[in-house]
Amino acid sequence: MKSLAALVFPGFETLDYFGPIEMLGGYGEETEIVTVAKHADPVASVHGQRIVIDQTLAEKNDYDLLLVPGGDSALDAAKDEEMLDWLRAVSKNAERVMTVCTGSILLGMSGVLDGRKATTNKIDFTSTVHLAPRVDWVKEARWVRDDKFYTSSGVSAGMDMALAVMADLFGMEMADRLALGSEYEWHKDASRDPFAKLAGLV
Repeated sequence: MKSLAALVFPGFETLDYFGPIEMLGGYGEETEIVTVAKHADPVASVHGQRIVIDQTLAEKNDYDLLLVPGGDSALDAAKDEEMLDWLRAVSKNAERVMTVCTGSILLGMSGVLDGRKATTNKIDFTSTVHLAPRVDWVKEARWVRDDKFYTSSGVSAGMDMALAVMADLFGMEMADRLALGSEYEWHKDASRDPFAKLAGLV
C-alpha cells in the first residue's frame, strides 16, 4: 500500500482535491490517503466544507505520493516558507508528485519544477505562470508528465491526470475500472486541451 499525502490549505478548490482523491483512492487497498495541512484544525475549502486533518506539515514529510490541489488561495499558501520547505522535502522523497490547477503554481514557486515541463489552469495561465519563471510551462495540455511529476490543467483535469497516475502505478485495466465505477468519461489524451484555445493561449 502506498501512502498518499493530500495537501490542503484554507480556500483549496473542492474538485481539485476530491476529484483526484476519488480516483487515487483506488479500491482502498492500493493507497492510504493522508490529509495534510499546516495546522491540525479542520480546513475549509473555497466552498466552505471543512475537512479533518490527519497529519500536520511538521509531523511527517515522507510519503510515497503527493497531491497538491489549487484554488486562488494557493498563491497565498506559496508565501508560507514552511509549506514550501515541506513541498520540497516530500517531492524529493515521493514516487509520484501530482498537482491540479494553480497547485502547479504553488509547487513551481517552491522550485521543485525548475527546468521541468508543467501545466496549470488555462483561464489564469498568463496571470500566474510568471510567478514560477524557471518552469517550462506548457500552454496546451490537459496534463503533463515530466518524470515523476504530473501537473494538470484546471479543476476537472485533475481526475484525468489521477487516472493516468493510477494506470502508471497499477495498470491500465485498473484505471479503466476506476473510471467505469465512477461513471466518468476519462480523457486519456494528455494533449487534448480545448480550454487552451478558449483562453486564447494557442
